[in-house]
Amino acid sequence: MLIICFIITALLPYLLCGINSAIIVTKIKSGDDIRTLGSGNAGLTNTLRTQGKLAALFVLLGDVAKGVLSVVFVGLSFRLLADIDPWSAGSGYEWALYASGASAILGHVFPVYYGFKGGKGVLVTVSVLLAIDWLPAVILLGIFGLIVAVSKYVSLGSCIAAALYPFTVLIFGIIEKSACFWGNFVCSGFIAILIIFMHRENIKRLIHHTEKKLGEKKDDAKNAEKE
Repeated sequence: MLIICFIITALLPYLLCGINSAIIVTKIKSGDDIRTLGSGNAGLTNTLRTQGKLAALFVLLGDVAKGVLSVVFVGLSFRLLADIDPWSAGSGYEWALYASGASAILGHVFPVYYGFKGGKGVLVTVSVLLAIDWLPAVILLGIFGLIVAVSKYVSLGSCIAAALYPFTVLIFGIIEKSACFWGNFVCSGFIAILIIFMHRENIKRLIHHTEKKLGEKKDDAKNAEKE
């Protein structure tokens, strides 16, 4: 039965999170492909900028739901099929939840349904971590919010929070005496690397001071570049 659980861990989150809320909502609202608008990213921020607040709300709900459900379904499969509670720090299978998170992010970033071109995975990552262990998620959300509030750069907050993600997981794993804290660290580290990689163009623009700030219009960004 464990083999079936591992197969579910690898495939179900990928297939579920490959359903991209931003692409679907934008297609319904305007008939456009979100990947051809704004920054070209099929995610929450670009939806907010190009489609408005209501569309962004539906994307938010969709991404949170699929991230949480991915972890919950995997966790339930271990409970029902193998009589193992992966949420228990002493189970030795807590890493499977983080592995399901890695599969979920891969599905969101490289969806098989949309030519392997999806979003950057930040919101889904937060949703996954909330479903696994809410306290580290709240801490990282606080760090993200503080950085964005001060700098107005969503990408900067995303990258810093992503870089801190595996270390936060490691610290909490040690504190909670997890039987597989190194496995948790490796899986969350993979997620962090993937998120930062997906923000490589944003990082270049941050270095050259051409990255668009939250709430900044295209014309404002151009004027800032001239100055």
